Amino acid sequence: MAQKVRKTHKTQRKSIIPPFLAYWEKENYILFLAGIIVCVVGFFYMSVQPWNSFSSLVISPILLFIGYAIIFPAAILYRKKKSEPSEVN
Repeated sequence: MAQKVRKTHKTQRKSIIPPFLAYWEKENYILFLAGIIVCVVGFFYMSVQPWNSFSSLVISPILLFIGYAIIFPAAILYRKKKSEPSEVN
């Protein structure tokens, strides 16, 4: 009578690298934190009384624009240039 042979499969788990660890470096996190700080300061200036003050109507929108339209995209898109090894002759 034939014997049944059990085949054992060793499953290897693929290590999934989270996107932030794969692409973001220290500079990206610093830019992102700067964007958060600029936006918080912009919202603070927006809340200053009276509502029609110079800081509420001029400074706040400028800070929020800089934070949302310039710093956050820069934090996402910034990537360090990799230095190419130089050839020695």
